[in-house]
Amino acid sequence: MIFNSQKALKKTKIKKNQIVIVDDGCPEKSGTYAKKLSKKKNIKIIFHKHNKGYGAAIRTGFKNCSTDWIFQTDGDAEYDVFDLLKLLKKTNNSDLVITYRLKKKYKTSRIVISWIYNKILRILFHTKFRDISTGSRLIKKSLLKKVNLVSNSPFLGAELAIKTKYKGYNVNEVGIHTYPRTFGRGSSVSLKNILLTIKEMLILFFKIKI
Repeated sequence: MIFNSQKALKKTKIKKNQIVIVDDGCPEKSGTYAKKLSKKKNIKIIFHKHNKGYGAAIRTGFKNCSTDWIFQTDGDAEYDVFDLLKLLKKTNNSDLVITYRLKKKYKTSRIVISWIYNKILRILFHTKFRDISTGSRLIKKSLLKKVNLVSNSPFLGAELAIKTKYKGYNVNEVGIHTYPRTFGRGSSVSLKNILLTIKEMLILFFKIKI
């Protein structure tokens, strides 16, 4: 994925760029392998001593980015990093570009959970986002100072989109293809993460007071 990310960045022709990798206590030791593979100055790897959660890992990545725009994607190869080229086309009138899956190639249980999750978010926060939980997005760095992200769970993506919308900033959506992961197991739909996501969702709901 590192090599594909480097190729994608070359295609953008953006001179100032960097790759930031966050190892959130990954059992596959992805960060360690990445450190061995990458020796270039524009690659930064941060290690959490223990697993802090999906949202916490993303926030750590955001804090360590120095470019004006941040392309955030999960490191499990479910997403094509070359989608960055599609997202960049939307930056002229966007503060945040989120993605939605054109076709969901997952187990039925995960598809059902995702459908219920997005339905609840639309009802609670009066949003029209197609798939707020997709782990690939492009963010204007200056926006992050305005929305003050706090989630540690997978709710982070929803928190970002919802706060951006309610503060009056522009959010655009782009359809992308996703692919089944070929290694490890995702934890976003584990009971622990589902309960934490519900907790953080309700905290934001009562804070916004819709």
